[in-house]
Amino acid sequence: MLGPTASGKSALAIKIAQTIDAEIFSLDSLSIYKEINIASAKPKESQLMSIKHYGINELDITEPNNAMVFRNFLDLAIKKTSKKTLLITGGSSFYLKSIIEGLSPVPTLCESQKQNIHKQINALKSPYDFLKQIDVCYAENIKSKDTYRIHKALEIYFATHTPPSLYFATHPKQPFMHPIKLYGIVCDRQKLRETIKHRTQTMLQEGIIEEIAGLIQKYPKNSQPFKAIGPKECISYLEGNITQEALENLIFIHTTQLAKRQNTFNKTQFQDITLSSKEEIFNAILNLEQI
Repeated sequence: MLGPTASGKSALAIKIAQTIDAEIFSLDSLSIYKEINIASAKPKESQLMSIKHYGINELDITEPNNAMVFRNFLDLAIKKTSKKTLLITGGSSFYLKSIIEGLSPVPTLCESQKQNIHKQINALKSPYDFLKQIDVCYAENIKSKDTYRIHKALEIYFATHTPPSLYFATHPKQPFMHPIKLYGIVCDRQKLRETIKHRTQTMLQEGIIEEIAGLIQKYPKNSQPFKAIGPKECISYLEGNITQEALENLIFIHTTQLAKRQNTFNKTQFQDITLSSKEEIFNAILNLEQI
């Protein structure tokens, strides 16, 4: 079950899980991290206790997160659950699409190897131009501003000394073998904006600034979750670059922009997704369980 941020995915998943006796796998790029609670709008402790959740509080803040990480945790959740249905819910649609289409196994590296490769990549004047030099065919299928895919391609190259095209040709994607019925929440745009505004204000009242201030004292500021919406604006505020009023406004603007991108992705990237209201999705899943 997919949907834009603040659309009520978690609450709906819990309601459905309680009704049909299911468990939940969270597909959220911030909730997967320990200690990030307010910034991730993570389900409350009482909710986590009422329904078994997987994919929440799995990673330390310094650990990387990507589609393969989610795939591994999802495989583990499927093995662990004793329920007939596991509800996959979250806003990280890109990860789910990658999992459904299949992922190629990536090289296993120790921490020192990863750091050395990152240094090599960071030393490049233009990582994209370097990728074009070593593998022009692969580079042509990546936008020059897609830093994530460029970085992953160069990681493979420096780890294996093999152009990404050749690596993926010899390491084919491993398909996801379990059936998934896709649903996407459709929201009124203005109501969603109001919900995002209210959620932003609630996060500030609950102490998102204090949460991030404490975490950047413990962990490097370049840690992956600190680049997400919420943490990154708080860090800018804590460094004196913006006012608290600007902080609230930026979180709101960036979150509404994210919601728009998520809606577009869900509509265009999944051929067999059912886009409906929360009530219609609830009834559809109940009917599906009764078949």
